[in-house]
Amino acid sequence: MSSCRPESAAELKARALRYLVRREHSRAELARKLSPYADSSVSLQSLLNELESRKQLSDERFAEQRAHVMARKYGAARIRQDLKSKGVAEEISQEASSAFDDLERAKAILARKYREPATTREEQAKRARFLQGRGFSYDIIRRLISLSEFSR
Repeated sequence: MSSCRPESAAELKARALRYLVRREHSRAELARKLSPYADSSVSLQSLLNELESRKQLSDERFAEQRAHVMARKYGAARIRQDLKSKGVAEEISQEASSAFDDLERAKAILARKYREPATTREEQAKRARFLQGRGFSYDIIRRLISLSEFSR
């Protein structure tokens, strides 16, 4: 690996495009991956600006794609926290995480995890903690309990 010597602008751009072909990246994530290969932070920022202007790099697209993948297993709070850790702006992560119906996702996740209905308060509490750990809000969990989805 050539992390010791800085790459030329063309080599750095080729590396960035190889990363982007594999999957979407946030600007911060791509900057972190490319920084060991850039000769200066100015050249790196210039490359990232160029990629954004050509629509090859987009935090919005990354957030939408990442939220879609995570929505199968996690609630809005967990998705927002993940996007924040990837360097996505708060308003972008808020928009991406709110594109899904948390109540329906919580029902589906419970149905996959637990085949039998909850018969005791302890089992209901266990399922509530499970959903809370997955990033679902107290309101969603409370609504599931009131709809008796825990006990199907």
